Amino acid sequence: MRLTKILFSLKKTTGLPGIPVNANPRPQLMSLYSRIIHLSERFPPDAVLAQSANAIAKYRLKIVENEKDIQKIEEKIDCGQIEELIEQAEDEINLLPKMLEWQVYDKNLAEAPVPGQWYLYKMFSY
Repeated sequence: MRLTKILFSLKKTTGLPGIPVNANPRPQLMSLYSRIIHLSERFPPDAVLAQSANAIAKYRLKIVENEKDIQKIEEKIDCGQIEELIEQAEDEINLLPKMLEWQVYDKNLAEAPVPGQWYLYKMFSY
């Protein structure tokens, strides 16, 4: 009878088109979060993008390392199913090298706002 409960608890579908069920997602997710941490360390220390990516990846990695139950991981991270978390991490890994190449952290590349650009927002502030 115990085996029956386990078989019924196995996930058959994500319910999301194009996203198949991952049979063993924890090791993959731990690896992805570790790569994000490694990639974010290539940015200058004051780069907000890298600080955010690093903090989120470390927080999530700690949850995935400490929690064996997939459902509890999903509940604690609260950003979708574990397959979605894997896709999010893969997207972040693809984006970080591009952001490093584009030097989005460089303050010299920032443009000053055009005079009057924020006028409309001041008009409608509550």
